[in-house]
Amino acid sequence: MPSATPQPAFVLVRPQMGQNIGAAARAMWNFGLDRMRLVAPRDGWPNPDATAMSAGAGRLLDEAQVAGTVAEAVADCTYVLATTARPRGLTKPVLSPERAMAEARDRIARGEKVAVLFGPERAGLENADIAQANAIISVPVNPDFASLNLAQCVLLTAYEWRRQTVDVVAEDMAMGGSEWANGKELDALAKHYEERLDTAGFFFPEAKAESMKINLRNLWSRMPMTRADVQMLHGILRQMVRWKERGD
Repeated sequence: MPSATPQPAFVLVRPQMGQNIGAAARAMWNFGLDRMRLVAPRDGWPNPDATAMSAGAGRLLDEAQVAGTVAEAVADCTYVLATTARPRGLTKPVLSPERAMAEARDRIARGEKVAVLFGPERAGLENADIAQANAIISVPVNPDFASLNLAQCVLLTAYEWRRQTVDVVAEDMAMGGSEWANGKELDALAKHYEERLDTAGFFFPEAKAESMKINLRNLWSRMPMTRADVQMLHGILRQMVRWKERGD
């Protein structure tokens, strides 16, 4: 059964290759979408090539609704978006993928049913298809090479849907099993290096020694170090001292 998450239906209009249908299913499921509808797939349905390409998203294909026309596929929808990269000479709102999925999110939250149309691989949606949509999604592609693969267009739109409905962390830090070093640990590291460098005669001339120590401590404080980093730097210095002592 489809998931309970409210979402738009993705309608593949006259898709030509089973592999692209399978890749589209995979792209949808990557971003939590599982309402696929097919309009007159060229090679019939079901299609074994689609299943082979879906890579774990076969459930979407098993549950896909098949219709003979666009009108039948969107008959239960109150708002329909059509994807196209080319001007069509039709008077309709033209939305970016981001704005379109925000509109879809808001309408679905109000209880509406929303569908997104994706055209066949060779030439995209026809004007007769787009005429049945309420608005157009226009992807800002290179005008000299505007053709998007079907699965790519599905993935791009699904990604924007995910961005509009899930809190996306813009930046995070993978800690790799460690924790950030605290002030006490950084202070111990600074003292360790100051002591050893002082013994080695690094802080010379004496008149500049204090400012050199301050600069060194400032270096440690600027570096976002984990406890593992601090332990490694302690270990490096200890090993260098042992090596020097063995050399003597």
